[in-house]
Amino acid sequence: MSERRVETDSMGEVRVPARAYYGAQTQRAVENFAISGLRPSEAFVRATAWIKLAAARVNGRLGLLDGEVGAAIAQAAEEVVAGRFTDQFVVDVFQAGAGTSHNMNANEVIANRANEILGHRLGEGGPVNANDHVNMAQSTNDVIPTAIRLAALDLHGGLADALVQCEEALRLKSLVFQDVVKSGRTHLQDAVPVTLGQEFGAYADALGHDLDRLNAAADDLARLGIGGTAAGTGLNAHPDYHAEMVRELESITGFRLRSMGNLFEAMQSQADIAAYSGALRVLALTLTRIANDLRLLSSGPMTGLAEIKLPAVQPGSSIMPGKVNPVMPEMLNMVCFHVIGNDTCIAMSTQAGQLELNVMMPIMAYNLCQSLEVLT
Repeated sequence: MSERRVETDSMGEVRVPARAYYGAQTQRAVENFAISGLRPSEAFVRATAWIKLAAARVNGRLGLLDGEVGAAIAQAAEEVVAGRFTDQFVVDVFQAGAGTSHNMNANEVIANRANEILGHRLGEGGPVNANDHVNMAQSTNDVIPTAIRLAALDLHGGLADALVQCEEALRLKSLVFQDVVKSGRTHLQDAVPVTLGQEFGAYADALGHDLDRLNAAADDLARLGIGGTAAGTGLNAHPDYHAEMVRELESITGFRLRSMGNLFEAMQSQADIAAYSGALRVLALTLTRIANDLRLLSSGPMTGLAEIKLPAVQPGSSIMPGKVNPVMPEMLNMVCFHVIGNDTCIAMSTQAGQLELNVMMPIMAYNLCQSLEVLT
């Protein structure tokens, strides 16, 4: 078999890797956006496939999609959800068009796999069309913001669980240290007496409040605008499509979802994404402050405060034998700085929306998922 096959789109012929499940539009994007080598988060790919799966089922129920074609699309989308085709999502995160390239990457992969399921060889085509069938009643402009929300909700649970565990660990230490009296410090100077337990109890409460903020922001992410299609009008979608999609996605994901209400807002404004990222930023500020305190309190052992001793997990120096450094708090500092940087990018991207659309969504999706992943 040739290493390349020839596919055709509205701009002409494109040479695509012979064994690729993606097609011409994805290949053009790969060539146009050879920037960073960064690929979409698996959570974002999974969320996009959830939407394609839901659309196949809903359009089938509404009598708009042939049953055999719809079943093949649904099976292909389920395989993407399961992680089978992660390596086929190849478009760089720095891409144009509000995520059109990512959306078409998903459409092409699912269409080619669906045609395989129906008995056709990879790349020879078949009854399933990426635009007409996989993308039926959809636009990049409602798929991508919906996928960002679903991906964030998918990752939110893991971070929430990790924060609960961290809060519980700090609260346990506050009990262990409740009778350890030490000097409080303000301005890094000696102040009134406190207990080490009181310090750790405050850390635990701070994380608990950060989790409350995150949960509140996550609740707003559950508002979906899928069905608004290109500009919020619902053009080319069945009148019942939006409500049916929200219900179907709720069934598929297990998340408690609801309608955005105003589908124009879902296209124009990504404020909910910015608010959730902002809550992650506040969490990062809290975590890095705690990490700084742990580094300071463990400084020494001979000439620093040396009020606590952190577990030794690795040698600390290539030149000073026996030196042990607070490597875990240092690592946490860097994670938090990165999350804060990601949030700044998301904030700038949010304000960059113009008129009916925000075209900066691909980098918002990547940064938000990455922040959730590294914090977890």
